[in-house]
Amino acid sequence: MPSHYPCFKAFLLLLPLSSLLSAQPMTVDIPLRPEEIRFDKFDFVVPDGNDYRHELPMGTVVYVAEDHTLPLAHIRVILKVGSHLDPPNKVGLSSLVGTMMREGGTTSLPPDEFDEKTEFLAAQISSFGSDTQAGANLSTITPVLDESLDLFFEMLREPGFDEERLGIEKGNIMEAMKQRNDDPNSILRREWDSLFFGEDHFSSRRMTEANLNNIKRADLEKFHDKYWRPRNMLIVVSGDIDTDAFLEELEEQISKWTGTGADAKWPPPQPTHQVKPGLYHVEKDIPQGSVRIGHLVPQWTDWTNLDRAAIQVMDEILGAGGFSSRILQRVRSDEGLAYSAGARFEFNALGPGRFTIFYQSKSPTVALAAQIALEEVWRIQNELVSAEELELARNSLVEAFPRRFESARRITGIFATDEFVGRSHNYWVRWREQVSAVTTKDVQRVAQQYLAPENVVFLVVGKWGDIEPGDADDRASMKEFFEGQVTHLPLKNPLTLEKEP
Repeated sequence: MPSHYPCFKAFLLLLPLSSLLSAQPMTVDIPLRPEEIRFDKFDFVVPDGNDYRHELPMGTVVYVAEDHTLPLAHIRVILKVGSHLDPPNKVGLSSLVGTMMREGGTTSLPPDEFDEKTEFLAAQISSFGSDTQAGANLSTITPVLDESLDLFFEMLREPGFDEERLGIEKGNIMEAMKQRNDDPNSILRREWDSLFFGEDHFSSRRMTEANLNNIKRADLEKFHDKYWRPRNMLIVVSGDIDTDAFLEELEEQISKWTGTGADAKWPPPQPTHQVKPGLYHVEKDIPQGSVRIGHLVPQWTDWTNLDRAAIQVMDEILGAGGFSSRILQRVRSDEGLAYSAGARFEFNALGPGRFTIFYQSKSPTVALAAQIALEEVWRIQNELVSAEELELARNSLVEAFPRRFESARRITGIFATDEFVGRSHNYWVRWREQVSAVTTKDVQRVAQQYLAPENVVFLVVGKWGDIEPGDADDRASMKEFFEGQVTHLPLKNPLTLEKEP
């Protein structure tokens, strides 16, 4: 019996007898079978992003969406700051600044006191740094919003970069670097980026032990003072707040910044590396191969180009649609060669993107899985997809579309992303219509135009002696790719990223 039963029993005893006798059974018209269930038509209208956009007098753009369902507020600060600003001998500086903003306290609050204040307010505060952006997040209950906001912006303006905490973090990074080669996927990602963008481009550079040792507390302070400025910020706000009052509070907080800093170099520099298609391998004594196959695709900045809708439908059918996608169905469901497999066409507004096929398979079946995946690329280029596949892909994309805007937090997030990459908010207004208009011929056309299976980089991490011969039934071997020519990449020292002796 449930623990609350005695309370319920006592409640019944308190009810007047007349109330119990007069109660009528509730009747609900419930369909007998699931297919008889009918739902009202859902007519979703895309919100106007400009309704949420505000600009403070000093030029900082803010997106705000009110949601009074719960007494919660979420603030995200995004900066056009990233590893593209790292000096060559201090790779990882931007990321370390992003981490230590939160971990290092403030100039007036040691880290322990900052942690205690944050916990007392039941607030969540974090910060980060990545390749092309940095920032910080605050989630708090609105009764203590003012105090939480003061603490959050004190961290943004006056980080302490505590020396002891910095030493701990650098120690953690060093231990993580030592383990880089333990995970084949870590090796795969590192070499994949280098093959496409070169080892000197910010997107493929990795911190080394020398880089880490070169970074001092003064470097973090200098980087922060230069780039973590309101002029480089985009602020995203959602929750139980009053827009006008909150904008005034933000203006007051930002006015407390001193100095001028500098504009971050934007957009980030483009890669100049010349990609060389071919078969590449990194030796790793593991029972399966980790694989990526792909090629560069153009940088995407024309958001009015209708090819994007057709590419998304094509991508959904080929490899991005989960269990309904062709690659996963054939590689996993039909052949049982991998637990997970797929492909993804990357739309990148800040540089070239990539089309990537990915999977992990037992060493003897790596070649067969690759053969099947590439066959599916060839097939979508040379044969029209079926009407059923087209309808499923279009409906999957269109019906999931409203979820992009299902909360105030997601609404502000998607419109802030528009602002960050230079995309008009109107892009979303006709998105479903454009996807629904995609035809089988459109899918074939963009597959032929944007996919290049004959010009791919094929990278595998695993035990070559087991991978190269292929499966026992001789259905496929690695010698079938690039006429059997393979470039064996060295497994680099995890701390220096140089070739092991």
